[in-house]
Amino acid sequence: MNSSIIALAIFSVAYLLFVLLPGKRAHVAVLSSVSLVLIGVISPREAFYAVNWNVMGIFVGTLIVADVFMESRVPAYIAEIIVDKTKSTTWAILYICALTGFISAFVENVATVLIVAPIAFALAKKLKINPMNMLIAIAVSSNLQGAATLIGDPPSMLLGGFAKMNFMDFFFYKGRPSIFFAVELGAIASFPVLYFIFRRHKTKIRLIAVEKVRSWVPTVILVVLIALLAGSSFFDTGFSYMAGIICVIFGLISIAWERYANKRSIVQGLKKLDWETTLFLLGVFVLVGSITLTGWIDKTSGFLSGLIGTNIFLGYTLLVFIALIMSAFIDNVPFLAAMLPVAISMAARLGINPSLFLFGLLIGASLGGNITPIGASANIVACGLLKKEGYEVKFKDFMKIGVPFTAVAVVAAYLFVWFVWGGK
Repeated sequence: MNSSIIALAIFSVAYLLFVLLPGKRAHVAVLSSVSLVLIGVISPREAFYAVNWNVMGIFVGTLIVADVFMESRVPAYIAEIIVDKTKSTTWAILYICALTGFISAFVENVATVLIVAPIAFALAKKLKINPMNMLIAIAVSSNLQGAATLIGDPPSMLLGGFAKMNFMDFFFYKGRPSIFFAVELGAIASFPVLYFIFRRHKTKIRLIAVEKVRSWVPTVILVVLIALLAGSSFFDTGFSYMAGIICVIFGLISIAWERYANKRSIVQGLKKLDWETTLFLLGVFVLVGSITLTGWIDKTSGFLSGLIGTNIFLGYTLLVFIALIMSAFIDNVPFLAAMLPVAISMAARLGINPSLFLFGLLIGASLGGNITPIGASANIVACGLLKKEGYEVKFKDFMKIGVPFTAVAVVAAYLFVWFVWGGK
């Protein structure tokens, strides 16, 4: 059988299993990529180079830093202060969502939800209200802002890797406002949606301070890491190695600090990290590499280009809303990994700046996960935390917040990207 057919078959089955067996996605990704190598569709050397090791370094390094940062209790301590300083519960909830967004721009989404969730539960218990809507709002806020910076979430890292974008490029790219401002406009536009949902909670409440900061050192480590990532932009302009190395070094520094300060077992600390997603990302890179090497990316690009002709706006709209719908039900990481090279190829065929399609894809893929409880890892974690507290989240419960929040945020960000990047 033709190697291109085998590559497409394995790729398609793998992606189907990602949907049907979300708990086994790492196993599926690794087994599929190993199968491609054993069958001979892709050589071990090609498989190695298909992996974006810079992105992997950023992911693993920031994962470790985020875990130590969370253990320091600084984010939870700050959240308590915010609650106590606000004039009503409505604004306390909204400020918690805003804090979630801010943290999520620099810390992986799942870690962000775990950082902020205890404060939401504490507030809900004091008010004797159902925490479900609060946790859902925290999850969707985290998913939105995770797209704002290079280190906010794996999809942003993937985009940075494919487009050779550095940390500062997410703010200003080639002299124009970049994805950060599109995301922030979406956040501002969606804020009234959250206010409408929580508008009835007018009671003023003061939390009894229970959070004590264990150490400010992890906060300093995170701030210095962000500063160095921004600085690395001037040295590694091709986004090829430096950001990943910096993140891994700071991950090791965080491990050493945790071992020295808290006598925490290094092995136990490493076991707690999200190695499943790490292996999943490795497998996805190889899967996407196989269909790229066998020509399927060019064929897909040609098909979509033929569909839209020379209508750039139609192509942009199609990519954004395909990404939005697909990411509501399947993991946005493998989807985005597969579609980014398609977007670049389409832009080349149309003779336009690929940033329009790339930014549109990131917006659609990142925000589409907010529509359903299974659309993003942060949603699944939030629903799992609620279930542990005795609250079962149904699809309709999640979508009552997710759909209007996503619709408003996507339209605002989608229009911003078009007006800034829509020209040739």
